Amino acid sequence: MSELAGTPPGLSDVAGAEGREDVLTPPPTGKLSKGALSWILHQGTRDPYVILVTIYVFAPYFSRVLIGDPVKGQATVADISTTYGLLTALLAPILGASIERYGPRKPLMALGLAIMVPLLMALWWATPGGLPVGLIGLFLIILGVIYNCGDVLQNSLLSRAAEKGQEPVLSGLGYAVANGLSVALLIFVMWAFVLPGQVSWSFVPSAPLFGLSQTAHEPSRIVGPLAGAVMLLGAIPFFLWTRDAPRTGLPFVAALKEGFKLILDTFGNLKGHADVAKFLGARMLYCDGMTALLIFGGLFAAGLMKWGELEMLAYGVSLSIFGVLGGLLAPWLDRVLGPRRAIQLEVGACILILVAMLGMTREQILYFWPWDASQGVLWNGPMFRTLPEVIYLGLGLLIAVFVTAQYASSRTLLVRLAPPDRMAAFFGLFSLSGTATMWVGSLLVALATKVFESQVAGFIPIAGLLALGLLGLFTVKGGGREA
Repeated sequence: MSELAGTPPGLSDVAGAEGREDVLTPPPTGKLSKGALSWILHQGTRDPYVILVTIYVFAPYFSRVLIGDPVKGQATVADISTTYGLLTALLAPILGASIERYGPRKPLMALGLAIMVPLLMALWWATPGGLPVGLIGLFLIILGVIYNCGDVLQNSLLSRAAEKGQEPVLSGLGYAVANGLSVALLIFVMWAFVLPGQVSWSFVPSAPLFGLSQTAHEPSRIVGPLAGAVMLLGAIPFFLWTRDAPRTGLPFVAALKEGFKLILDTFGNLKGHADVAKFLGARMLYCDGMTALLIFGGLFAAGLMKWGELEMLAYGVSLSIFGVLGGLLAPWLDRVLGPRRAIQLEVGACILILVAMLGMTREQILYFWPWDASQGVLWNGPMFRTLPEVIYLGLGLLIAVFVTAQYASSRTLLVRLAPPDRMAAFFGLFSLSGTATMWVGSLLVALATKVFESQVAGFIPIAGLLALGLLGLFTVKGGGREA
């Protein structure tokens, strides 16, 4: 069995014999270190790219304006996510194993940052008649691959950034900061660029700041450069203070060869870690569903409820605020229920809420309750004026809580189940379990959307993936409440 260089700190050497639960050492009483806070900040400033670009603002603009049709747009975004899902599935596990043999993660993370930031800046020129749609799609593919591979490197430093027992806290706070920062950025875009000229509120500028044009959809295009700038600034403390893995002395090419061997060895030895294998298999299914919810959730809301830039920004703000609650809820659920049962609760809740959302339109509530515009509006504000819109918004808020909590709890469960001396390699497999079938989910969404010419039909496979993943979790032992 190949040994990885170094043992990530923060885990107790509790044996994972069958019938016993791997546990973390007792939660610490000390404060988070500068390196831990920098890790959290870096996580937080990476993720607004997902919120601003791939979910709520740029992706709906790409579908609605550049593609010009919400159904065709959903299918096109599904094709893009299928492509970068396949590429990530090939690269992520090899990266996780190879970088462990090489040692430092930060050089590759810096390279990824140097590629992502210029591409995010380039989205400003994504206009009708500007950059070709195919080129923009290529940019989105590259961004998706680098971001997902960056997650392998970021996650593999979790137990190095944390003191003993702090892993769940860092995991949850990382997502909470990400959602909180995304809220601030979404509110800023709405206040500075979208609301001016549409409302007469005294605290809103009379015209969009910096001369941005709403008719040219510049508020939707500015989020790319904005996400890039935030990502760059948040990386500075991380590169200064978060502890990197030590260099092993092995050249990078040799580390790649060792990484291939280690991946084969890791897959071969999953038989000795049956519960990790079962968990990763279940996560492969339910995380695919969660990822599809994130990728297509904004497109679904924009198309189904016919929301424009203002509504989508407000929707993103609202869901991101409740996503903060999910990041804070996850550590509490992990302690009270154990991470395995916490994930079961979180995935089950997402299924029920998604089924309810599929029964919503602007003229229908929960499948059976028709709604006529003549029944009036609930208030005279600029958005979310009808009862179907408010109910859909409420369902979206609930699903945001449980989706965010699931990501944090899943990461904690892997730390609980995986062998400490193979943490980076298993986080490579963890990334694989979250992306290997993402192309299948996206492909199913694309096929269902195209065949039935319906956005709702495209979301039915997502519910099926979540249900299969939930069933798989019942076969996993371990990950219960801490002793």
